[in-house]
Order: sequence, then C-alpha cells, then structure tokens
Amino acid sequence: MTLHTRTLLRGGTVVSMDPAIGDLARGDVLIEDGRIAAVAAAVEADGAEIVDATGKIVLPGFVDTHRHTWPTAFRGLGADWTFDQNRVAMHGVLKPHYRPEDVYLGNLLGRIEAVGSGVTTLLDWFHCSERPENADAAIEALREAPGHSVFCYCVGDASEIERVRSLVPGDDMALGLRGPQLTTMDTTAADVALARELGLRVSVHVHGAAGWPGGRRPIAGMRARGLLDDRTTIVHGNGLSGDQVAMLADAGCSVSISPDVELKMGFGWPETGRMLAAGIRPSLSADNCPSAGGDMFGAMRTAFAVQRGVDGGLTARDFLEFATLDGARACGREARTGSLTVGKDADVVLLDAEDPSIFPVSNAVGSIVAAGHPGLVDSVFVAGKAVKRDGRLLGVDLPALRARVLESRDRIAAAAGIPVDGSWVAPAVEARA
Repeated sequence: MTLHTRTLLRGGTVVSMDPAIGDLARGDVLIEDGRIAAVAAAVEADGAEIVDATGKIVLPGFVDTHRHTWPTAFRGLGADWTFDQNRVAMHGVLKPHYRPEDVYLGNLLGRIEAVGSGVTTLLDWFHCSERPENADAAIEALREAPGHSVFCYCVGDASEIERVRSLVPGDDMALGLRGPQLTTMDTTAADVALARELGLRVSVHVHGAAGWPGGRRPIAGMRARGLLDDRTTIVHGNGLSGDQVAMLADAGCSVSISPDVELKMGFGWPETGRMLAAGIRPSLSADNCPSAGGDMFGAMRTAFAVQRGVDGGLTARDFLEFATLDGARACGREARTGSLTVGKDADVVLLDAEDPSIFPVSNAVGSIVAAGHPGLVDSVFVAGKAVKRDGRLLGVDLPALRARVLESRDRIAAAAGIPVDGSWVAPAVEARA
C-alpha cells in the first residue's frame, strides 16, 4: 500500500520563478508525494500537514553549479590568495595529505552547510582524485547529506570514470574536463568522447587571460573539434573574446559564474552581462569555501553589484533566476527543479521575512538579492522532505561533525607543516605570462 504525503505551505509571499504563476503577495504551495501539486493564492488541501508560512518568503531552492566541496575544512584560509597561490597551496601543499576520511568529512560538512543555506541542488566539482577511495568517500558523503547532488568527477583514468559511472546513475554524475587550458586539445577531445559515450554532461574551467597550454582561444579550439554542445558548462569564462562567447551561445553551452572567487583571484569581471547579451543564461556558483563564502546569497549580491557598476544593466530578478532556474538548466534538471512549478520536485526554501535585516519586505526579489543571507533560511524542503525547520537542520549531529572536522583539519595542517591560526602566508608564485 502506497502512503501519500501532503504538506501545505500556507500564507507566504511566494516567489515562484515560473512566469506562468509569477509572484503572490499571499499564496499557498501544496506539496504532494515530493512534488509541487499546486501554487495559488489559496489552495484547499484536506488532510494535509499545514506549515504556517505567514511572514515568510517562499521560493525554489538554489542551484550551485560548481563547487569544490572537499576542502571545506580550511574555510577562510585562502581569503587573500590569488589563483596561482590557491593552486600551489591547496593542491601542492594540502591535498597530498588528504585521506579518504578527510574527503568524506569535507564533502559532508560542505554539503550540509550548502543545504542549510538553501542550496537544494549542488554540483560537486571533485578534483581531489589521486586515488579511487577519495571518490568513493566523496560520493558517500554526498549521499549521506540532504539535498540533490551531482558528482562532477575530474580524473584522467578512463577505467576509473567508468567504474564511478557504474555507481552513480543518471544525471547524478558529470565529468570535469582537465582541459583545454591545463592539458592538450587531444586529451580534451578524448575526455568529451568518453563523457558522451557514458551519457555525462561536462564542466570545464576556462578563462581568457591564462597563458596555459590551450592558449588564449580555448573555446575556438574546442569548437573546431566539435566539443561544444548543450551538455557543456564553461566555468568562469572571464575575458573570453566576443567571437568565442558567440561560439558558446551558438552551441547552446551554459556558463557557471563564481563572482567572489573570480574577483578576488584576479580572473576579471564576472561576465553575467556579456553572457546574457550573447544569449547565454548564466548560472552562479560558490567555487570554494577556503576563499569565499558558501552561500548563494553572497554570490548573487556580488554579481549583481558588479554588473550594475559596470553598465547599470540587469535586475535583481535576473540574478535570482541565475541562482535557481538557470542553474537547474546548467545541470540538465530544468524539468525537475529551479521553480515552483506543478510537477517539479518540491525543492522549496522559506526565508524569514520578519528578520530585522530585511523587514519590512517591500520587494521580495529585491530583498533576497540585495540583502539576503543564510541566517534568513527558516526551512528547507528537498523533494518534499523537510531537512531544515525553524532554523535548525534535521537529522544532523553538528557537534559530532564539528569535532571530527577539526580533528581532520588539524591532522592535515600538521602533516603539511602549516598553522591554522591565520598566520600562514601561501607560497609566492610567479605570475603566468
């Protein structure tokens, strides 16, 4: 016998991100068997569990399309790092001392933090892949933590990719490409061919200012080899020439923009405006928590402020769409999440609209993008299941997890010979030509 569950979110300010529904100053959202069943000014639902959403903003969960989750234990360590310092410090100094249990704990804490701040779908761009056990530990953590997770695996061994693919079905896996700026175009072509064979979307770091093996025209090189299509996400994309941006648009590619990291590490201005002008709906991402915050509120606010400063263009609603529906599209999940649309997964976030930091709410979308923060996240539902209520995560032993993460961090730091009291200066790195 199938048990049916119904939950009615009643009386909230609804920001649906569905043009057919729009925003409701006062509305109800009915969840039935894990999916959105109705969104309207008033919904009758006899026998449903009633959640009083009065004084709350009800919106779809955020989608983060690119996050390196494994180094979460070193939050803040890289706040002052350039990109090359990050590369040397994180990958050269710290990563060699990571064990599978350290990967597990970093991924678990990072994914829990993300869902607690309203990120219901996250693409984990995993490149701590020196041994298969690390991948297994990362996957285990993602499965244990609440939320939808896509494991984006960056590893060079084809048999290892095939092994993991046998463990991670459907759109829960993607392939992180090593190139074209960190390897040859032949290697990139082989990676894309394997991804297509295994039915995987691909994600690749590219920006136009790097003097790496792929040169300054990596997108042109990929296009010439037939490596771009609507299953391709370009991460960052800063400084790409106009014709290369047009190539991405023509191929139907998506772009994941990490505004805080891009600005701090010297990649250049976040390219939300240029991408949108070319016909590409960008998405947003946190990138990595040692260097930046792990919530989408900060990513939206930074990208919004920068774009308004650059050309006065785009609106708060654009950026909320980048963080929800456009993120879902970039993960191939627009039919499942990203908006409060009937039939989609009930991935729903309730924000406290009576918190002094945003009260009174005169423009819900403007308040979310210009002043939102993780402390507002009152409740989170993932496929209809409550994973956070009344500001508290459910089913998570945070004190125990904190103790384990601190032990892991301190062991890695000791092995690497670095302090974690803020006094360590990352190695100086000669700038690339």
